[in-house]
Amino acid sequence: MGSALPSVRSIADLARMARVSVSTVSRALTGKGTLNPSTRERIRALAADHGFRLNVAAQNLRLGRTGAIGVLFVPGKDATQGLTDPFFCAMIGQIAHALTARGYDVLLPRALEQGSDWLEDFVRSGRTDGIILIGQSDQATIIDRTGADYAPMVVWGAHAPGNRYNTVGLDNHAGGALIARHLLERGCRKLAWFGHAHAGEFAAREAGFLAALPEDLYASCARVCCLATPDSGLATARAWFTAGNRADGVAAACDRIAIGVVEAAREFGIAVPEDMAVAGFGDMVSAQLNHPPLTTVRQDIPEAARALVDLLLRRIAGTEAQSVQLAPQLVIRQSA
Repeated sequence: MGSALPSVRSIADLARMARVSVSTVSRALTGKGTLNPSTRERIRALAADHGFRLNVAAQNLRLGRTGAIGVLFVPGKDATQGLTDPFFCAMIGQIAHALTARGYDVLLPRALEQGSDWLEDFVRSGRTDGIILIGQSDQATIIDRTGADYAPMVVWGAHAPGNRYNTVGLDNHAGGALIARHLLERGCRKLAWFGHAHAGEFAAREAGFLAALPEDLYASCARVCCLATPDSGLATARAWFTAGNRADGVAAACDRIAIGVVEAAREFGIAVPEDMAVAGFGDMVSAQLNHPPLTTVRQDIPEAARALVDLLLRRIAGTEAQSVQLAPQLVIRQSA
């Protein structure tokens, strides 16, 4: 009979056997951090041969960590979008994929907004090693107050001068300008913008759209207030057309609104894009499947999720990091 394998009772035993540091073994078994692939596989094979399993919970307890990242949806008091919104569903899925690939668990807490201390209360709960907030809405002051003292937090949304927290966001102003220039190149001269000016992201898109218009078209462009609910685009456009209003080019603050405008146009016998070009913002799956397929500004959600996670992990490691602004891309389809 061969000799018995040496006993491996702890991560230190395995480190001595593999002739590497304890931190190297930890990275190999948890998948966190960078490590030479051959070293990782050698350590994992050695652990498997000796029946050793890392007690992640115990290790996190020793290190004062949870091994989890909180992903918090920030709807705001006046928001109309919810967790069932396709954008937020896609973003949460991609963030979860990026975090689990880096060895973290994902915590999706219940709705948190109960007074002005909701974010600070979550931080004090100690349930996570860091936080990714999806959106800012009307909560920027609360987020900024927390960000002044809590570093491992990253927010999806536009960065504002003086923010004391890091953001990853699309250049919404530039995205709005892309739509304006495209409609102008198509020869559109009677323009309308459908969106909600009080929503931060929407306001930046509208501002970019209007800024790209020549002075005469800026003055004549209709601004139609419309919420980002499944039915608001349709209902608002119906009412606008019923009042006798028409446009040869419509830009919408999000795809959901644009799809509603296209449907309303169909009801009123307005052909898209022959009589009226329509462009959206977001490039959700529904935009691609719409009839006609929707011209829109793409938000690269996988890229955004990776940037959010990378930036957060740098903050957790104590590394200085700058906010990230992603470039928009106009996707031209049949609607405009």
